[in-house]
Amino acid sequence: MTTTQALDEGILLQVKGLVKYFPVKKGVFRRTVGWVKAVDNVDMFIPQGETLGLVGESGCGKTTCSRTILRLIEPTAGEVWFRSKALDAIVNVPQINRRQLKLLRREMQIIFQDPYSSLNPRMTVGAIVGEPLLVHRVARGQEMRNRVAELLEAVGLKPEHMRRYPHEFSGGQRQRIGIARALALDPQLVVCDEPVSALDVSIQAQVLNLLEDLQDKFGLTYLFVAHDLSVVKHISDRVAVMYLGVIVELAPTETLFTHPLQPYTEALLSAVPVPNPDYEADRILLQGDVPSPVNPPSGCRFHPRCSYAKEICSQEIPPLVDYGDKHYAACHFANSLSLRGVKVA
Repeated sequence: MTTTQALDEGILLQVKGLVKYFPVKKGVFRRTVGWVKAVDNVDMFIPQGETLGLVGESGCGKTTCSRTILRLIEPTAGEVWFRSKALDAIVNVPQINRRQLKLLRREMQIIFQDPYSSLNPRMTVGAIVGEPLLVHRVARGQEMRNRVAELLEAVGLKPEHMRRYPHEFSGGQRQRIGIARALALDPQLVVCDEPVSALDVSIQAQVLNLLEDLQDKFGLTYLFVAHDLSVVKHISDRVAVMYLGVIVELAPTETLFTHPLQPYTEALLSAVPVPNPDYEADRILLQGDVPSPVNPPSGCRFHPRCSYAKEICSQEIPPLVDYGDKHYAACHFANSLSLRGVKVA
């Protein structure tokens, strides 16, 4: 399914009403008795060349959302509009056929979280990075080896590394191999699924700087999934905050960190470490546990843990409203609450 009017000028990806439910089955006959509402009516957009950070607690649906956008997981409902060069059209990703999807794979790639399990231990680095080139019939033989050597140099490795196996590399080097594989087909959009969470802090900085350099060099657009706000602040142009399967706030990075409009965002920001030994953190400790996505609360999903909640919060779902300067928030009292942020370094 294509259209010429689905995206505004300069927007590469737009998600509308994205839903992904997983069935809960019980009994001998495995009957469906409920649904895990992992992603529930998510809206977002990413302009060409920008980085959108997607943050939230573990289990809030960040990874499921990103993989559903790529159609690694089939969505339950919703639209994912993408400006495709390979198909020369704006396409709704869930609606395209298998042939079109294979062409689209060249333009939408992913860097996985675990650099150990994401690489086949039986394949050499050259075979791992070169596999996309063979699958899509882009290059083979000496041409493929030359392309792999270029990719390895681009991510800070040496061409001779293509003859080694993954177990011969450190975690940071393995992640560089994963990045090289993701860039093999010259994609437009790269989903970074917590690409530095399994790495040492010193290595995290190197990989983040590498991702920024590659973005400038190749004109990449990133969807950067993470739960570490300091990492997201460093690399993102805009940040989307996710809670229990829904987006509760979306804003430019500096605006979100200094002027949050959603109480959940305020609580997240209060946990950000400040590199000042004289600073006394004023943490917001949320009461209770995260509700089950099988049976989420009515109204605002954050209201059982929100200190600002009123009666309307349990009755009506707050819409994601634009409060100016592309600052979106889902809160009934976003304009009236006085929330504190953190200083952006």
